Amino acid sequence: MDLKHIVLAAVLAVSTVSGINLAAQETEDGHIYEHGIPVDMYSVEDGVVGEGDHFSVIMEKLGVPQAKVNDLIAAGRKVFDVKNIRVGNQYHAYFEDDTTGEDNLAYFIYDRDRRSVVVFSLKEEPEVYIDEKDMVTTLHYDEVTINNSLWYDTQKAGCTPLLAIKLSDIYAWTIDFFGLQKGDSYKVVYETEECDGQVMEVGRVLYASFIHAGKEYQAYYFDEGAAGGNKYWNEKGEGSRKAFLKAPLKFSRISSGFSYARRHPVTRRVQPHTGVDYAAPKGTPVVSIGDGVVTKVGYAGAGGNTVHIQHTKNYRTAYLHLSRYGKGIRPGVKVSQGQVIGYVGSTGRSTGPHLDFRIWENNKPINPLKMVTPPADPIAKKNMPAFEAAKARAFEIRDSLQVVSYYKQAVLDPLGE
Repeated sequence: MDLKHIVLAAVLAVSTVSGINLAAQETEDGHIYEHGIPVDMYSVEDGVVGEGDHFSVIMEKLGVPQAKVNDLIAAGRKVFDVKNIRVGNQYHAYFEDDTTGEDNLAYFIYDRDRRSVVVFSLKEEPEVYIDEKDMVTTLHYDEVTINNSLWYDTQKAGCTPLLAIKLSDIYAWTIDFFGLQKGDSYKVVYETEECDGQVMEVGRVLYASFIHAGKEYQAYYFDEGAAGGNKYWNEKGEGSRKAFLKAPLKFSRISSGFSYARRHPVTRRVQPHTGVDYAAPKGTPVVSIGDGVVTKVGYAGAGGNTVHIQHTKNYRTAYLHLSRYGKGIRPGVKVSQGQVIGYVGSTGRSTGPHLDFRIWENNKPINPLKMVTPPADPIAKKNMPAFEAAKARAFEIRDSLQVVSYYKQAVLDPLGE
């Protein structure tokens, strides 16, 4: 079997395993419909809203009488205010031939945003309605090596940056993304929701293998059906979610570590620093690493604006130098893991915006970067057969997409251009 037939078999395998139908869909009357319009029956003219292009101006350019323009505005008054048409957005004008051979505007479609359009119908009675654009679910397989950062190298490899965010969410409890090393890497099978060729969001990650500091961390998607429950598990069926997040904020760098003998950047005195400093722009959201109860909120001298949280009988955390507090954060309030409790600042004794994060175990300060917390409950025994089946499907999809990727590189793009 040659490579062409191998890749076709692989594509078929992907569509079969994932449940995605790759065949084109035909309507009963043989027409191609978009937004409820048989678009193959009309000629189309695409345009972009320019400076000074109010709705009436655009309609005049398209040959619509002012009386009919007024009727359209009136018909859509409760649906879409034409004053909200924005410069730079696209529109599509659909024309039909009348008995005299002249083109008459039948439909005007305005791209309101990346997900929806406003349809103005000039057929018979004027009508205006909003329609959602078609979303396409696409499967991807990618391999990325980290040389700079998760965010940078994911984009450099041609992947959507949303994938970096998704992976950081999945592995938030197991991998310290502030401590990634050059040469770390990941392989991933994932879904994207796309509209007009643009990725709107990353859906399920069916399979991921992340190599960090020489250790492999696998993740598989499996939904047990419990509201708010784990959706990602390792190869043994242990949940990825743990009692505490690895860090209280995203995409930053460590400017100072845990030490009992650090030279303070302001006082220049050698003194203990029993926390970790995360440098980040002012206003970066700071989240609670676990469920708990707020015990203290207020200005704490050198620590500036500070929040203290008691998580369990044994663990408590503190978040220092905040610019401001999260909404509703006050003593006695219960907070959940990942909830915003404040924002990065430089209050108190500080040389610049950063978060000083501290953890105590049994009232003794510990290094947040070395804290080990137990995993959440594993997959229920009754669900293990279904989990193993989901793993097998993920492997099949991965293997099929690898063949497609190989074919593209070796045959379609042999020079890697």
